[in-house]
Amino acid sequence: MGQLCWSIGSARVTRFVEMEAPLDAKGFFPSSSQEALARHRAWLEPGFMNRSGELLLSIHALLVEIGGIRILVDTCLGEHPVPGMEALAGRGRAFLDEMAQAGAPRESIDVVLCTHLHFDHVGWNTLREGTRWVPTFPNARYLFARAEWEHWSSAGESPYAPTLLDAVKPVLDAGQGDLVAVDHRVCDGVRLVPTPGHTPGHVSVRIASGGAEALVTGDATHHPVQLAEPDWGMDADVDSKLAAATRRRMIAELADSDTLVIGTHFAGPTAGHVVRGESGTWFRARR
Repeated sequence: MGQLCWSIGSARVTRFVEMEAPLDAKGFFPSSSQEALARHRAWLEPGFMNRSGELLLSIHALLVEIGGIRILVDTCLGEHPVPGMEALAGRGRAFLDEMAQAGAPRESIDVVLCTHLHFDHVGWNTLREGTRWVPTFPNARYLFARAEWEHWSSAGESPYAPTLLDAVKPVLDAGQGDLVAVDHRVCDGVRLVPTPGHTPGHVSVRIASGGAEALVTGDATHHPVQLAEPDWGMDADVDSKLAAATRRRMIAELADSDTLVIGTHFAGPTAGHVVRGESGTWFRARR
């Protein structure tokens, strides 16, 4: 599934996919069980789980266009080699070319917003120019949560944040980066929402326009099944208990509301609503 678009009032959100892949549920969510997945199969298939029971995930960026401003939320893997995950190199689609062909060349981006600093959310922040890494989006301000940058700056190397020196620091060195609060107002209609746990400074993105609202999740939830099973954490969580508490809070706020939930790693159809059923909450995709 290629580009998907959603309207939130007069705002528009477009998905640009770099890669989609099936993953073993138990490997990704160690607390998961086949019994629980079977209970959710009816609403997970076919978009979020295949017939073999593998979970479907997407690595994509979301372009938010609102009030004449173009905001790119997360920048996928990019060209950076990731130690221990070399198999990912070169598997992605022609991400920047697809954006340009859709009328969004990299020079047209006003703001780049990273929900957190894991390698699959900062990759296209920079491009290699000779022996240097330089900002990919020359006219953009890049926004990073200050708490997130300070955590990784002091925590040292991590298998999930190994590209900071190539994908984040060059942006700051070039004077294009801003370290902001986790509740920062980006512009009229777009603000950050603190959703800690997966990382200390993790943020989601609230979009409001014309009486409509949407929430871009970031990695507060990786897969729609976590909106039914909020205690299913994963190895990359810095604080799994806090991440689960954040998901429970999100579910309570979103369930049976009109807020469109747009998942940062949700495979197509990617967006939908949290609804309550007889046995709990689940995710009803917008098709």
